[in-house]
Amino acid sequence: MRIAIGCDEAAYHLKLEIIGHLKGREEIELKDFGAGPGETVFYPDIAKSVAEAVAGGSFERGILLCGTGIGMAITANKVPGIRAAVCHDPYSAERSRKSNNAQILCMGERVIGVELCKCLVDIWLGCDFAGGASKQKVARITEIEREYIR
Repeated sequence: MRIAIGCDEAAYHLKLEIIGHLKGREEIELKDFGAGPGETVFYPDIAKSVAEAVAGGSFERGILLCGTGIGMAITANKVPGIRAAVCHDPYSAERSRKSNNAQILCMGERVIGVELCKCLVDIWLGCDFAGGASKQKVARITEIEREYIR
């Protein structure tokens, strides 16, 4: 699985922890979209880059990190075809995949600790879209999105 990961300076250390946590897993290939050490960035630019890479098919999933995860999710969700979810607990991480087919996981370094973050990443990566009744709901999200694409 190819995963795009990005953060702003508020979540740089959390990003390093996640990269270290996933490093060495043969089934995972990570690409870091920034920020770099000591670099100050606008989180919307990082979110846009990761979301476009996922929407374009270069990556199956993305992970975005900032202080709360909220700004990253708001920005990523502006990219057509993207469903980004802020998750700070195991149930929301699971449901974001199983029920909503979210391709981007957003978390906040100022909201959750490192070990919980690693746990959420593992849960999220281990889940697939369940389909069923949720399939029609996700399809409706796509229909609504298309109404606004000009």
